[in-house]
Amino acid sequence: MLVSRKMRLKKNNVYVVRLRRGAEALLEEMHLYSDGRGMRSDVPAEVVSRPCCRRAYLRGAFLASGSVNDPDSNSYHLELASKSKAHAESLWELAQDFDLRAKVAERKRGSVVYIKEGDKIIEFLGLIGAHQALLRFEDVRIVKGMRNQVNRLVNCETANLNKTILAAVRQLDNIRFLDAELGLERLPQKLRTVAQKRLQFPDLTLQELAEVLPEPVSKSGLNHRLRKLDEWARRLRVERGLPDDATSAQAKVYK
Repeated sequence: MLVSRKMRLKKNNVYVVRLRRGAEALLEEMHLYSDGRGMRSDVPAEVVSRPCCRRAYLRGAFLASGSVNDPDSNSYHLELASKSKAHAESLWELAQDFDLRAKVAERKRGSVVYIKEGDKIIEFLGLIGAHQALLRFEDVRIVKGMRNQVNRLVNCETANLNKTILAAVRQLDNIRFLDAELGLERLPQKLRTVAQKRLQFPDLTLQELAEVLPEPVSKSGLNHRLRKLDEWARRLRVERGLPDDATSAQAKVYK
């Protein structure tokens, strides 16, 4: 037996066993060689007749030619490489026995059986007894999922904040237009009060603005009155032959 050390990547040891005689008998006993036909390209049925044997074969296939990418990357990917299509299809059938939803793809130097679903990769690692790798994969996946969820929440909050700002700017634009062209004193009492408070507190949210009104009003009720003010401004612009400036407020926000 010879032992050499790789100079690339992890620099792990490589063990080479050389047999002077009896190699064919040993391979035939392992069902890897068929007398008169040479090396077998498929998975011998007698080797994987039981579930424990199928798990052991998949474990060996992964140790010999398997790989799994970093779970913190953009996608999940585990694969088992094989030099022959027949062997890859046999591996695929073994994976199907455990409902791993694997697929087969052709490559330049052979075929690969691969799994893309994170949950199924977890199942495969548990199936072959790679528990430490399973825990690390799951830890990274959980952190990644939490990070993505936080990003989605932040994006949602940002979108809601932008909508609130645009609405507030539009309201102020319309109220100032009504004040300049019509005079707030000519508005109905409830609308006049809301308009004055919005001018006084331009940065408040609808809920906060509702709380500073002299009379109790719900958030939906306040929103209804603000829409009434928008409608008054729109009608007045139409009567004066002016363009509807409802979109100008949005343009100001992005300048």
